[in-house]
Amino acid sequence: MELSSSPRLLSSPTSLMLLKPKVGFRVPQISSSPFHFHPSVSSLKLIGRMEFNRTVCCASSSEGNGSPVAPSSGPRVGEVKRVTKETNVSVKINLDGSGIADSNTGIPFLDHMLDQLSSHGVFDVHVRATGDIHIDDHHTNEDVALAIGSALLNALGDRKGIYRFGDFSAPLDEALVHVSLDLSGRPHLSYDLQIPTERVGTYDTQLVEHFFQSLVNTSGMTLHIRQLAGKNSHHIIEATFKAFARALRQATEYDPRRLGTVPSSKGVLSRT
Repeated sequence: MELSSSPRLLSSPTSLMLLKPKVGFRVPQISSSPFHFHPSVSSLKLIGRMEFNRTVCCASSSEGNGSPVAPSSGPRVGEVKRVTKETNVSVKINLDGSGIADSNTGIPFLDHMLDQLSSHGVFDVHVRATGDIHIDDHHTNEDVALAIGSALLNALGDRKGIYRFGDFSAPLDEALVHVSLDLSGRPHLSYDLQIPTERVGTYDTQLVEHFFQSLVNTSGMTLHIRQLAGKNSHHIIEATFKAFARALRQATEYDPRRLGTVPSSKGVLSRT
C-alpha cells in the first residue's frame, strides 16, 4: 500500500504517529461507578430489579422508610368490659403491641395460656376477671373468651389492609398442633384435639374447646384447630394456644401490597 503525502506533513512527528499502523484491539474504558455497566442482558436485569425495589419501597411507605402502609393512625386497640351476675371481666388488647402479658383471671392455667397468646402473637394483652370459680371455672373461662373476641373485633375495625388469613403449626415436644384461621366476619369453629386427661392442674380440659368457641362467636372468625401429634395434655393445649397466636399475628398484620384496601372481593368484611 502506498501513501501519498507532502514532505512537510511527513516530517511532523505527530503526523508520523497518526500514519503509523495500529495493531491489536481497543479496550473500552469502564466507569468507576459500580452500577454503570455496559448495557448487557444481565445489567438490564439488575437495573430492572433496582427500579422494581425502589417502586415497591415507595409504594409501601408512608414516610419513605419502607414500612408497610397502616390505614389507621396509631395502634389498633380494643377494650371491652363485660359484667354479669356470674363474672366481671375487663380486657384490653393492642394488636400492634410488643408482647406485654398482664392477665389475672383467677384461673392459673388460663393465665398461662393467655401469656402464650401475648408472647407469640406479639400482642399486648391485659385481662382482669373475677367470677364464681368457687362453683367451677366454666363461666369465667367463657366470659374471658367472649370479651377477648369482642376486643379483637373492635381493634380490627374495618380490617382494611390486613392479610386476613393465618396458618401455623406449632410443636411442643411430642405435641404438634395446626391452626388455620380467616378473619372473615363469619364465626365458625372446627376443633379436633384429643386431650387424654380431664384436667391439667385444676383446669377442666373440656374448657379449651369452649374457650375458642366463645372467642370465635364474638370476633367473627373462622377457626380450624387440628392435633397432628401429642400425648401430654399440657403440651397439646399449650401448642394450640401458641399456634393460634402465631396464626392470628399473621392474619392481623398489614399487607404492604394491599395499600389499605379490604382483603375481600366483596369489598367489605363485617361481623353482620
